Amino acid sequence: MPVRIDLASVQFGEKERPLAEAAGFTLSTFRYDSGIAALRVRNRRGEIIVLPFKGHQIWRCIFDGRDLTMKSMFDEPVPDVPYLETYGAFFIHCGATAIGAPGPTDRHPLHGELPNAPFQKGWVVIDEEKRTCAIVGTYEYTVAFSYHYLATSTHVMGADSTMLDVSLSVENLKKTPMDLMYLAHANFRPVDNGELFYSAPASKTAVRVRKSIPAHISPAPGYKEFLEELAETPALHHVLRPELKFDPEVAMTIDMKAGADGFAHALLRRPDGTSDYMRYRPDQCSQCIRWICRTPDQDAIGVAFPSTSEVEGHAAEKKKGLYVSLAGGATWRVDMHLGVLAKAETDQVIREIAAITG
Repeated sequence: MPVRIDLASVQFGEKERPLAEAAGFTLSTFRYDSGIAALRVRNRRGEIIVLPFKGHQIWRCIFDGRDLTMKSMFDEPVPDVPYLETYGAFFIHCGATAIGAPGPTDRHPLHGELPNAPFQKGWVVIDEEKRTCAIVGTYEYTVAFSYHYLATSTHVMGADSTMLDVSLSVENLKKTPMDLMYLAHANFRPVDNGELFYSAPASKTAVRVRKSIPAHISPAPGYKEFLEELAETPALHHVLRPELKFDPEVAMTIDMKAGADGFAHALLRRPDGTSDYMRYRPDQCSQCIRWICRTPDQDAIGVAFPSTSEVEGHAAEKKKGLYVSLAGGATWRVDMHLGVLAKAETDQVIREIAAITG
């Protein structure tokens, strides 16, 4: 029978302490020097560090001795600051009332309220039979006259796996509809000359580069010209050559196709033949955002961000119709599978992608 362990703030002290050991997992609790509670979950292949009460972020992800997490300017998470002042996690839920950079008429923070939301409840479920460990958290968000929803985040780890099953459900607790926008910000650390494969045609109609420049970035000379070149020939970014100018960032929307099983696929094949991988269902998230940032201080790639919307802010995305109208009492859900594939697994997924794209 699965064992549930409820998490409380008092369990997280300054020193790291064991919480549980079972089914091939070792769990421990600690606090960063910043005071933020962290849960370390180890399996036979590596570990993740989850911030159970801060956005339910996966702050770090390490498998087979390699840190998958983006290079950032943050050694640890920072409390009570805006999105960009504590930005360095491997996985971040964005939304659920807005995503992207706020436009001229928007009042929402960058990527909405979920990234650093104070999750009120958390627990762990260890299943001996399935050899899985699920880290679960809930966040209830209420704004009078506007929003009332319950978000439930779940990260599932297998005892011998380098992959994670990540999901989020949002239940509209109001009796009237809510506008829902969501984006899964999975920040892998790229590698020079890594090669991108994904289940979409590499045409300029199917891979659309964002040419607008959000207020929080200051581009260097030649940046706009690079965006124009990339927009005309998207395949230019398929190999991450060191000289490509993803500085400070490039974002694009990709029309992903699903296979017979309903999943779309994207991966970055590394020079050793292994890959960083994302799989999700386009029927849950109709949009896919790719984000690349390669600078001396920050190095990151989102091979595929499942999303309901593009990233121009609430007003612009609602005008496009890129949002979910969630009926009163209804629940929306997204499911993802991400992590590291071995060489043989990488080769198999590349064949699946080729079959999907023809």
